[in-house]
Amino acid sequence: MSRAASAPVQHRGMITVAIMLATIMQALDTTIANVALPHMQGSLQASQDQITWVLTSYIVAAAIALPLTGWLCGQFGRRKVFLVSVVGFTIASALCGLAASMPQIVAARLLQGIFGAALVPLSQAVLLDINPPEKVGQAMAIWGAGIMVGPILGPLLGGWLTDNFDWRWVFFINLPVGIVAWWGIARFLPENRPKGEKLDVFGFVTLSLSIGMLQLFLDRGEQLDWFDSWEIRLEAATALVAFCFFAVHTWTVQGVSFFDRRLLKDRNFVTGLFFAFVVGMILYATMALLPNFLQGLMGYPVVYTGEVTAPRGIGTMIAMIIVGRLVQRFDVRAIMAVGFGLTAFSLWQMTRLTLQMDSTLIVLSGFIQGLGIGFTFVPLSTAAFATLAPELRNQGTPVFSLLRNIGSSVGISIVQSMLTQGSGRAHAQIAATVGPGNHALASFPALDSATNSMAGLAMLNSEVTRQGAMIGYLDDFAVMMIITLVTIPLLLLIRSPKRKASGSAVELPH
Repeated sequence: MSRAASAPVQHRGMITVAIMLATIMQALDTTIANVALPHMQGSLQASQDQITWVLTSYIVAAAIALPLTGWLCGQFGRRKVFLVSVVGFTIASALCGLAASMPQIVAARLLQGIFGAALVPLSQAVLLDINPPEKVGQAMAIWGAGIMVGPILGPLLGGWLTDNFDWRWVFFINLPVGIVAWWGIARFLPENRPKGEKLDVFGFVTLSLSIGMLQLFLDRGEQLDWFDSWEIRLEAATALVAFCFFAVHTWTVQGVSFFDRRLLKDRNFVTGLFFAFVVGMILYATMALLPNFLQGLMGYPVVYTGEVTAPRGIGTMIAMIIVGRLVQRFDVRAIMAVGFGLTAFSLWQMTRLTLQMDSTLIVLSGFIQGLGIGFTFVPLSTAAFATLAPELRNQGTPVFSLLRNIGSSVGISIVQSMLTQGSGRAHAQIAATVGPGNHALASFPALDSATNSMAGLAMLNSEVTRQGAMIGYLDDFAVMMIITLVTIPLLLLIRSPKRKASGSAVELPH
């Protein structure tokens, strides 16, 4: 470990508070605007297709800017990049709240994505550097809790602000948080020495183009019926060709490349990237399904939906408080296996959901899944960076965040596509059973009479659609459960930790 990384750090607590405020602010904005979209659509006079760009523009801009974080830190210093990112994100949030038209809010969301991209990986890198080895587990627990706040509490906070104030407050709430975070970072975070490396323009352009097109492909594929659309075909082809150019260039270039090849030599880091992808896919895919299920099928109001899903956040917080200490004493693979096991059990519980039940099972399964995610994410972050050289952290943390984000996009696209297909298939099967030609309906007078009028058929079709959608959701939860279970044996790919005799710290061999 470098001298800088092991030397005592002043104001560690204040630095942690400041950078975590910035992290939570960014994490919330990945989901907080979702529930406000219908209100924004009416206020800005936008179509359904246009309003989705409020989300898409942010996702794509953040994905493109994220890989640039490491080079910016090497060029200007991490503290300067952090401060500029917080200022830019806060100003962009104000512009989102003040937007009076679709072009204005899309432009402001693009700025939000560009400036916000660096906040999460920089906070992780700072926490890794300012904490001694025996405190890294607890530091990653704090960081992980901040990351999980977004997808868990974002819909609840967004719904409450929209219902009680206005959709613009979804963005204005960032202003006081951004100001306090900027002051704390400017006052307490020391600067690290910039390297001043030359930018590999070709590597950056090809990687950014590939990631941007991939995000557009995943975000708009379901809406445009995938490869039946020329736009989706073009985005998929561009993403693939650009990534091939990037891979060949990175592997063959002499001198500095945009992606530091030394990252691929660390087994735990590479394995950690795979698991970051899987965790992102499971967590965000499930979170994308639940609000639509609860509001669309169960008829829950927006605020109550947030309240019912909030216990997931409580479970995550409890798990992260516990696991921050467990990583010092137990094999991280065993802890992660427990986490994946709890997550799989919660998904099995979700396959038992019905349209007639109360919210008890939803609350319980969400709490257990929160525990599972907490027991998975912290040891994963600890193990992934345990053997990575400190000078590579500014490069490694953006890649780690990028793989988690891509995993979430892939997971959401998969479950949404499966939901559409599964619901349609189930609707056809049920409709064939309750159609007018089924003489067995004579045993059920209410159903039989419904097939004898247009109004009755419409009502019956509505219920068939509802039941078909329920089957689609249950199938999605089952698939996510299987993916989680299949992932558990792959934990053996992570290198086993060697603990010091004192048991106060964890070392992973190089």
